[in-house]
Amino acid sequence: MIFPRPRSLSGLVLLGLALIALPLVAALVTGAVQMRRLAEASELIVAEGVQGTRLTQDLFAQSTLLERQLRLYQVLGDAKIVEAYATLDSRLADIEEQLRRQMRSDQAHSQVNQHQALREDISARMLGTPQGQLAFDALLADFSKLQQIADRIYEQNNTQIDAGVAQLRTRTQRAQQQMFWGFALLLPLTIAAIVTFSLRLGRPLRQIDRAISELGSGSFLRPIRISGPVDLERLGRQLEWLRMRLLELAEDRNRFLRHMSHELKTPLANIREGTELLMDGAVGKLENSQREVTGILRENGIRLQRMIENLLSFSAWQTSSVGVELSQFRLRPLIKQIIENQQLALLAQRVRLEVNVEDLTLNADRGKMRLILENLLSNAVKYTPRSGTIFIRARADGSDLLLEVGDTGPGIPAEERKQVFDAFYTGKAPSGNVKGTGIGLSVVMEFVAAHQGCIDIVDGEWPGAHFRIRMPLEPQSLAKTETPPRIPERRAHAA
Repeated sequence: MIFPRPRSLSGLVLLGLALIALPLVAALVTGAVQMRRLAEASELIVAEGVQGTRLTQDLFAQSTLLERQLRLYQVLGDAKIVEAYATLDSRLADIEEQLRRQMRSDQAHSQVNQHQALREDISARMLGTPQGQLAFDALLADFSKLQQIADRIYEQNNTQIDAGVAQLRTRTQRAQQQMFWGFALLLPLTIAAIVTFSLRLGRPLRQIDRAISELGSGSFLRPIRISGPVDLERLGRQLEWLRMRLLELAEDRNRFLRHMSHELKTPLANIREGTELLMDGAVGKLENSQREVTGILRENGIRLQRMIENLLSFSAWQTSSVGVELSQFRLRPLIKQIIENQQLALLAQRVRLEVNVEDLTLNADRGKMRLILENLLSNAVKYTPRSGTIFIRARADGSDLLLEVGDTGPGIPAEERKQVFDAFYTGKAPSGNVKGTGIGLSVVMEFVAAHQGCIDIVDGEWPGAHFRIRMPLEPQSLAKTETPPRIPERRAHAA
């Protein structure tokens, strides 16, 4: 049978189900027919066996009754006994006739005929001869022979039952063999149908799955092409349209971020310049309270400028190829420089630092490591209360760097920990702090992953947030990587 090639997904599914189901249905129908025939044969054997056993038992019973009537007649000589004997003899004749129809072998028929001939001879002498002339001893001896013939008839019935059971067993074994070979022949056909159907349908489904995964991860570089049934090809075209639309939206978003960040930098630069003039006393000497307010303005201006620069950098990270440029450098001087750059924010918050950094030499991207540390420290400063403590610790753990940054702030709630590394998710900022852009920790996670490392949030050692980074000191095969355009999810922690 040649099936037409289906063009739609529903047609392909129906064809696949047909190819899989038809052989199995055929095997099941054949098996059902065989089972029905065996059931009918077993019912016939049981019915014949029960009927034959009942007739042989009746044969024994009636023969015994006839013999008893003969003995009574020998003693009493009553004519009514002869009438009863004639009635019983007629019943025995009916039983013989039924046995003749029941038995199938010639030997069984011969035994029934012998039983009938001997019974008729006994009955003829019993019914046709006066009592005084009957040879009762000869008649009783013939009844003994009649019982022996009945025993042989019983054995023939059992032999017939055994033969029927043996025949049924043979038919059952033959049916089992037929079903086994039928299934053995159908199994390769079914497997071939399943494999063909899976290959025909599995390939476009895998293509769709890969395309959706790439779209979900924010990768829009690879065109989406689906080959298969018409329905799936149409779905592939829709996914390609979605990819292009998302790519356009990503470009529009990044363009908007660049333009807005650029527009914000100009007035912010003026604000910073004004606060610097005030701090320098260019417009007159400031009182202590005025200088404190001016210092707060300058600090928050610096923070806003850093946020804008992060937005610009983030836009660049998301739209251009970002390579991991490896170089060897010492970690301790880098951390010292970052702390000095954020000294004003630390003094304003009156935050104490506990730094325990081993003098390690890394083979990593210095710029990315700087941004990782800056964002983690900035995040800790924001969420650490006044007179609190920030902990920075770095040490070698085998061939890995173990870098930890913690604080004594409120910590990160368990329900937010799955979101803090997603871009543009902003947690609740402490009072008095400017709410962040929500990209700092997202950048940290991406750069740690670019160094074949991982970042986790741990509990137990410090009361506030505790970030732990593990990454190789000497990456084995860290080539220059490219980060494709992405659409950040609208979630993540503020930094």
